[in-house]
Amino acid sequence: MGATEHWFYHLGRGTVLGALPPLLEKVLERGWRALVRSPDPDALAALDQVLWTYRPDSFLPHGLSSEPRAGAQPVLLTSAAENENQASAVILLHGAQAPALEGVQRCITMFDDADTGALAVARERWKSLRQSGTACSYWRQDDHGRWSRQE
Repeated sequence: MGATEHWFYHLGRGTVLGALPPLLEKVLERGWRALVRSPDPDALAALDQVLWTYRPDSFLPHGLSSEPRAGAQPVLLTSAAENENQASAVILLHGAQAPALEGVQRCITMFDDADTGALAVARERWKSLRQSGTACSYWRQDDHGRWSRQE
């Protein structure tokens, strides 16, 4: 397995609660597990509710790290540093720091301009990774909510 890919998703429209479920669907379609990390327990609780109800015809299988069998969840919502569900994709919200990335295929930092703390963390992470020679991808959301890779 190669080095972890680092992708940065800059929200230009909407919220994390609106943008994250379709991204998680794509992660699961690849056969990967996802770890969603945030230092904000209220945000994780809100995300937990959204993942059950964001589409009337389906839900995303997930759980909170505080619940039983957390390690078996395809999508695990947590503030802990451990990759308890052996996720291939780690998604960092609200300025969360990355857990150990051994075995992780992709680490995604999602942020928006309204969260100045998360924006500062994303900028510093980008700068540090680029200085170390790590390949990074930057994605920006357009006015229609679609993601486009920026060069």
